[in-house]
Amino acid sequence: MAENDWKARLGVVFSTNPDFQYTTDDEEAVETLPPAKQNLRVWLDRNHRGGKTVTLIKGFVGSEVDLKELAKELKNRCGVGGSAKDGEIIIQGAHRERVLEILLAKGYRAKGAGGN
Repeated sequence: MAENDWKARLGVVFSTNPDFQYTTDDEEAVETLPPAKQNLRVWLDRNHRGGKTVTLIKGFVGSEVDLKELAKELKNRCGVGGSAKDGEIIIQGAHRERVLEILLAKGYRAKGAGGN
């Protein structure tokens, strides 16, 4: 067994089944919808954030790479920090109107919702 073959097993140590085929739970690459087909929701949120207001963008359908790329552009254009994961972008601060302008200018279908 080569030095790095243990990594290829991904945790399977031994199986008594001679026909055993180890399969991983790798997700297939999610195809990112074009901006015109995205249906994004933008709103302000303060829940569970220590009283700090953030701008949430939900509803992105696509790969994590494309999500992070969009989040990076929004953060840069707003001049603030934030994060992106699980189809959701969090922008620090109350930037709902600015984010909506940016998304609409890029061709995304986006709607603003009321904030807390």
